[in-house]
Amino acid sequence: MQGPPTSARIAAHDLACRRGDRVLFRGVSFTLKPGQALQVSGANGIGKSSLLRLVAGLARPFAGQVEHGGIIGLIDEQPALDTEIPLARALGFWSRLDGSACVPLEALGLSDLLDVPVRFLSTGQRKRAAMARLIGQGAAIWLLDEPLNGLDVHATRLVEELTASHCARGGIALIASHQPFSFADMKQLALADYAA
Repeated sequence: MQGPPTSARIAAHDLACRRGDRVLFRGVSFTLKPGQALQVSGANGIGKSSLLRLVAGLARPFAGQVEHGGIIGLIDEQPALDTEIPLARALGFWSRLDGSACVPLEALGLSDLLDVPVRFLSTGQRKRAAMARLIGQGAAIWLLDEPLNGLDVHATRLVEELTASHCARGGIALIASHQPFSFADMKQLALADYAA
């Protein structure tokens, strides 16, 4: 696998997020450099997914700003895979757009599922398929929204290992999860500390 560029970075400055008339959090600041990972934790509805959407540029902050360098890849609850076609075709579509990074389909437990329509995949299989797409994208910055939901022990360990390997090659990982995520020297941000 090709390594991410070492110019990857994220800097969040005094971020605030509003959903409707309610401010979810304010004053969130952090910086991530090549090789670093940050886990954002908190209860459901506290704004973990919203924070990732702000960093990805899919939503505008109520206050503050985000700066980043490097391609961003996001895994959230909706993997961007056409549910009506077999997995091989769904991944092939993105491979043609993203380029041809080496994707470890066998290691991800997907090689026997390539002819199965995406709609028939289990939650864990869809999560692993989304990881395959993310790896193929060659993104320097991984935004992972509840990446361990629906995964068994083996798949959980695999996602943790893939994330550690990504960071070891100079990538960045921002992980929103209420579950423990095994990663040496990972920074932690408890979103409840910034609740408005």
